Amino acid sequence: QVHLEESGGGLVQAGGSLRLSCVVSGMTFSNTDVGWFRQSPGKEREFVAAIRYTGASLRYADSVKDRATISRDNAENIVYLQLNNMRPEDTAAYYCNAGGALSSVSGYLLGAFWGKGTQVTVSS
Repeated sequence: QVHLEESGGGLVQAGGSLRLSCVVSGMTFSNTDVGWFRQSPGKEREFVAAIRYTGASLRYADSVKDRATISRDNAENIVYLQLNNMRPEDTAAYYCNAGGALSSVSGYLLGAFWGKGTQVTVSS
């Protein structure tokens, strides 16, 4: 059974940093592209970043480009999302998705598997 679990969220002041983690189990992680998404109340889910299973290709939304770094450790089945210089508009629940594929158009085509999310709140 595939399971994704996010962690690392919390309350941070504007300008601060957080590192989110997504641990994946129940699938061949080293063959799996992974994406990060976020959703705020009243807003649609938004793509944030994605990483190819090799780690060699990355995609970022314009809203976080130059402030975010996605990485992975295939030995530990973890994908990280480092967010720097955070802004109040980064406040959202952050979710990871696995089983999709990087896309040059949308950034990432959704896979079938989601975690339950981790809340990030940025205070001004």
